[in-house]
Amino acid sequence: MEKSIKKSLFIDGEWVESISKQTKGVENPATGQVFCEISYGGPDDAIAAVNAADRAFASWSSTSVRERSNILNRVAVLLRERTDEIAKILATESGKPVAQAMGEIKFSAEYFQWFAEEIRRPSGQTIPGDVPNKRHHFYSQPAGVALCLTPWNFPVSIQARKVAPALAAGCTVVARGSDAAPLSVIELFKCLQDAGIPKGVANLVQGPASSTTEAMMKQPAVRVVSFTGSTPVGKAIMRQAADQMQHLALELGGNAPFIVFEDADIEKAVEGAMIAKFRNNGQSCIGANRFYVHEKVYDQFAKLFAEKISAMVIGDPVKDANVDLGPMINQKGKNKIEQLIGEAVSLGATYLAPKREVPAAGYYVSPVILENVPETCAFAAEELFAPASPLFKFSEEAEVIRKANNTDMGLSSYVYTKDMARATRVTEALKYGIVGLNTGLPVVAFTPMGGVKQSGLGREGGRYGIEEFMEVKHVAMDF
Repeated sequence: MEKSIKKSLFIDGEWVESISKQTKGVENPATGQVFCEISYGGPDDAIAAVNAADRAFASWSSTSVRERSNILNRVAVLLRERTDEIAKILATESGKPVAQAMGEIKFSAEYFQWFAEEIRRPSGQTIPGDVPNKRHHFYSQPAGVALCLTPWNFPVSIQARKVAPALAAGCTVVARGSDAAPLSVIELFKCLQDAGIPKGVANLVQGPASSTTEAMMKQPAVRVVSFTGSTPVGKAIMRQAADQMQHLALELGGNAPFIVFEDADIEKAVEGAMIAKFRNNGQSCIGANRFYVHEKVYDQFAKLFAEKISAMVIGDPVKDANVDLGPMINQKGKNKIEQLIGEAVSLGATYLAPKREVPAAGYYVSPVILENVPETCAFAAEELFAPASPLFKFSEEAEVIRKANNTDMGLSSYVYTKDMARATRVTEALKYGIVGLNTGLPVVAFTPMGGVKQSGLGREGGRYGIEEFMEVKHVAMDF
């Protein structure tokens, strides 16, 4: 793609430049070079987007369910038709393999289609009162303007998981994506525009995350804030939301354990481990972060895992369709994981597989699994968000459950076993919002996604996802 300047703010039905006329470069992490410039806004642009959404709310919230459903279905169709084009853009700005980028666009279409169908399922309840001639009616109404704030790692599908249910519910939307991967989200909003979304119903802003978010959250019209990102930022958003008593849906940090019992199908477990660890170059919210393998099968698992890691193709995902592992998103992420690996190795950790050579340009790191990692070091305790993890042995079920739960986070977890009694015990004991039992890819469009403890509030996806954007009204009737 040639370097160009894109109008990247979609406000009140128009693609516009920022009020300040500022721009920002978008890097290709495979090269470290800026390849595109986007319009870059600020608080004034963000407030204009909220005002547009507020003006459009009355008409959109009263639009028929059928019409809203038809528009969302058209978005799904357009995403599927444009998958190749958007996936190339996504791979270029994020560094993820093209096949995975294509999967993300198709997954995004699934969200629009699913919520288009879900909103057409009637809901509500009428129950008799506790005295004659009285009835109680309960039904849901759209909450108002919704902010959809998303990161760079799955920029299209995470926006889809928020925008689709918000629009289905009858809310209007202001979305802000990440500076690091804005271009594919622009393409998503082009699909919304081409699908016939009315003026002001769906808006997209670009700009500094802190100042634009703060400005939008001060607006009384904003009733729902849906955020995916780090726990510290999520806590800051919770504090800001208190002033307007906004409803929050927060999908925050994770520290996922990946547990392999002695009766597991080892080949299947390694296959799942490769997906859960290295998908999106190791930068996944639900990615495996700590591997626990029973001592009886540890050597077998480690040998096969090392072979798979050593066979990975590393390189520019846009130039080579066979690439399994691309670069990290930026220099900051690369520096952090290299520092954590270095610290762990200095404390006695060893490489499961030989460290790989990686391209000199761009933000590449070798895929790394470390053995003999001290459990007190940061590499063993923090969410790594990189193609690197520690590998531990365990001997007892109770022991591994205790270690798996020994974290403030609780987003996702993984268990491999053929024993269904054990599977029931362990999955019920794990303090996580998501458990992948004998699968490394547990999330689909019709299931709820979210965490417990400091991994967030609320759920996205499935019927729960639409409830985050609605308020229940109770009508008491006496006649």
